[in-house]
Amino acid sequence: MSNSLENKIHLRAKDSLVSNEEFEIIATKIEGLLKTSPTPSEDKIGNYYQSENYISHTDSTKTFIDKLYQIIKSYSLKRKNKLFKKYNPTAKTLLDIGSGTGDLIFYCNKYFDCYGTEPNKNARELSLKKGNKVVEKIEELPVKKFDIISMWHVLEHVHDLEIQLKKIHEMLNENGIAIIAVPNYKSYDAEHYKEAWAAYDVPRHIWHFNKHSMKTILKENNLFVVKILPLIFDSFYVSMLSEKIKTGNTNFIKALRIGLESNVKAKSTGEYSSLIYIAKKQ
Repeated sequence: MSNSLENKIHLRAKDSLVSNEEFEIIATKIEGLLKTSPTPSEDKIGNYYQSENYISHTDSTKTFIDKLYQIIKSYSLKRKNKLFKKYNPTAKTLLDIGSGTGDLIFYCNKYFDCYGTEPNKNARELSLKKGNKVVEKIEELPVKKFDIISMWHVLEHVHDLEIQLKKIHEMLNENGIAIIAVPNYKSYDAEHYKEAWAAYDVPRHIWHFNKHSMKTILKENNLFVVKILPLIFDSFYVSMLSEKIKTGNTNFIKALRIGLESNVKAKSTGEYSSLIYIAKKQ
């Protein structure tokens, strides 16, 4: 679907984690799909992940936010496993793309034959130490078809959306499901924090989605959304990070209020801070 506003600047945001460089977030030819510009090349993007504060590549519990992240992650493992069982009760195989330090596949190994892909060397080594079956790239996987393929806050990082989604379609068994979670820039917390919204996370987040654009790009790659679900805790965690970007302090109470307000508003609008898209092949 063509967008007459292609290349229009949505906003400008700074990389607050590594470089302090400013990037533009611009409209694309797909309505509602935004892109970070300029986009670092695949051989340069790794430089923007070189930070001890990039929590998903570590098991750190140093700071309050680190500890909170680990608590939420622990709770989320059970919820994700329930989702897998609910939407594909006969599933036997699971692939988690961008599996980080491997806690999800480690937890789910009791229920599925689990595999992971993780391009970051440090995160992958932590996962391997847990006994997980994890490789750097999809092409290295010993299994080629899966009943469940999940991506938790990963799709926004990939350079070529179409290639990634085509691979997912090819690797899904006929009755398989894809479960993809991404931030939603139409949420109240995104609109409140604007350029300081932590889930813009430029330039590590190359793409920025709303519901319309996610459904469009999935459909264009023969994946059809059967359910959209919220990630309730994301609004609180993202608001804390956003407060730190905006003011230099976590401002826990204010972040809690904004996160709560975002979830309350989303009950009527459906615009939660992050959304899970459950999709099937037609």
